[in-house]
Amino acid sequence: MANHKSALKRHKQSEVRAARNRAAKTRIRNVVKDVRAAIKANDPEKAQQLLSVAASTLGKAAGKGVLHKKNAARKISRLAKAINAVKAA
Repeated sequence: MANHKSALKRHKQSEVRAARNRAAKTRIRNVVKDVRAAIKANDPEKAQQLLSVAASTLGKAAGKGVLHKKNAARKISRLAKAINAVKAA
């Protein structure tokens, strides 16, 4: 365990950041899961609405460093591609 003031502060900060990152990742998983469920149900309109929420959530997470920006972009792209495939079918 940390024995001096700066190390104690650093430990507290890392705990706070880890909790924030964990909450953000949970939120990301849930919004992506909602979009995929709408795609699976062949509901492109609902999926498109949910995609905008998911894109916003992913973008915010990338901006805060929870995800890499290219990782977020790739997830958004793949969801959009899946929605377009449902629309075409």
